[in-house]
Amino acid sequence: MITIEFFHDVICSFCFPMSYRMRQVQKKMPEIKIIHRSFALARNEEDHERMFGSRENAKSEILSHWVHANQNDDLHRFNIEGMQEADFLFPTSMNGLLAAKAAGVVGGETGYWAIFDALQTGLFVNSQNIDDITVIESIVKDSSIDFEKWQQAFTDPTTLALVEDDFRLANAYQLTGVPALIVNGKYLISGAQPIEQIIQAIQSIKEKEAPIIEVIENNDSRNGSCNMEDGKWVCED
Repeated sequence: MITIEFFHDVICSFCFPMSYRMRQVQKKMPEIKIIHRSFALARNEEDHERMFGSRENAKSEILSHWVHANQNDDLHRFNIEGMQEADFLFPTSMNGLLAAKAAGVVGGETGYWAIFDALQTGLFVNSQNIDDITVIESIVKDSSIDFEKWQQAFTDPTTLALVEDDFRLANAYQLTGVPALIVNGKYLISGAQPIEQIIQAIQSIKEKEAPIIEVIENNDSRNGSCNMEDGKWVCED
């Protein structure tokens, strides 16, 4: 059994193409289990100011990252000009992460993924401010998630605690950036890698994780056992 913990942030530009690829991986390898984990690149305004000097500088520099992310994206979906013209500062992480986690509370991993992707599409394609609660609510209402249940989960302190649990787990794995895949709790696939490389890495891990049975042969190996011979059970003592 392969379990992948997919660490990502709604404001992470390279997480956008990675999420698309992980959906393709899931289609090609339906036996794997994907768990979505929160990772905050900028929990609050102070983080933007600390990293970039100001939120205005943050938007300008982050949009330069979008150019590279758009090249990485298989569908080249980034609307860079639209975001340049948008009249809001670059969003922080927490409202979007909390919205996706609340969707997970209501709709499981499928619900989480749907809202995570919708929020990222809102930011990177539709130039929407996913820091704005009104914008977030509009995105959730357009989804199949039960809005009233989502709203309850969004304001429930337990949901924030789940997000914080993901942060602690990321620290335990010593993650410093996203996107990041943790496979079976011990293998790291880092960055928005091509889908072929992701699948190759997972296949390699599957081979490593496959149970190995060592056969010890001796002269009496058939004694005290039942074996299938010519379609019949033959038991020897």
